Amino acid sequence: MALTKKCAETLLDLVEVKLSCIEVFDREDAREVALLETCRAELMALTGGRETARVIPMEARRTGIRAAAN
Repeated sequence: MALTKKCAETLLDLVEVKLSCIEVFDREDAREVALLETCRAELMALTGGRETARVIPMEARRTGIRAAAN
């Protein structure tokens, strides 16, 4: 199944939103974050690798901690 570039960009935006909202409490959450990061990488490859805003985890935004460079 092939995705159009527009659909891949929309999915990429959704993955990034979910990554920015997720809070890791246990291993299952950590696995979900890892899967979402893999999805983001694959979608970026499909869209030509466009640069996107860095995802800042919820706990970092609440405490004012700057996210480390990926």
